[in-house]
Amino acid sequence: MKKLTALLMTGILALSVLAGCGSSGNAPAAGASDEGATGAQDATPGNKITVAASATPHAEILEQAKPLLKEKGYDLEVTIFDDYVQPNNVVESGEFDANYFQHIPYLNEFNEEQGTHLVNAGGIHYEPFGIYAGKKSDLSELADGDEIAVPNDTTNEARALLLLEANGVITLKQGAGLTATVNDIESYSKDIQIIELAAESVKDAIPDAAFVVLNGNYALEAGLSVGKDSLAYEAQDSEAAATYVNVIAVKDGNENDEKIQALVEVLKSDAIVDYINKTYDGAVVPYKN
Repeated sequence: MKKLTALLMTGILALSVLAGCGSSGNAPAAGASDEGATGAQDATPGNKITVAASATPHAEILEQAKPLLKEKGYDLEVTIFDDYVQPNNVVESGEFDANYFQHIPYLNEFNEEQGTHLVNAGGIHYEPFGIYAGKKSDLSELADGDEIAVPNDTTNEARALLLLEANGVITLKQGAGLTATVNDIESYSKDIQIIELAAESVKDAIPDAAFVVLNGNYALEAGLSVGKDSLAYEAQDSEAAATYVNVIAVKDGNENDEKIQALVEVLKSDAIVDYINKTYDGAVVPYKN
């Protein structure tokens, strides 16, 4: 419990610092592309596309798109961020053309809470949420006193709780749906505790929690496959696929720019679809719409 509490406090402090940064604090995460951080100053603006992205799978997919966009006359520059706040801030400020890391419910929630003006320019892929083993290897082993770690941002927490409900761990109040929080839990199958952590910290709780519920990209970063490693996951033909499709987000008014349309077109091309299907073993699914 002490380690999980430490993770919780770390996540709160990191979120506060990141959310409070101005333009001078919009540095890429450690390990981010130097090209994205410095090369943007030298390229011809009209032929350059700058994208803020999560490392896995978003930046990896974007790397595959670079030569395809080059054929269309565009230089794609990708900068990796390790949180869910700054990628939206840098697009809102105009420092970046687009970002690629989030689904529509989170985008809408962020706009509402932060007063930003970001829109969906195109859905690219869907990542099934999964329940993964921590100190215990099967959900049937769940016992009183166990802890389950989930993301703490509203939409991802609701998604995690809905998956736990679908697998008999908890029961939510009627109508809680996509806004569910721990306060909407009506009953527990066991006397357990749900630990709310920053999304990027949930994977770090694997050694200490009985189970964790992970976003698809953070599961990949932890070396986990939804198809091989998860104890339960969202069905690929479910409503979640459409609800939680990961999108290219841009500032309102830029969604019809030629370079943004070119970016989306390439990311939905057969070449990228084939790459996703061959690389991620069902953890990332191309969105066909």
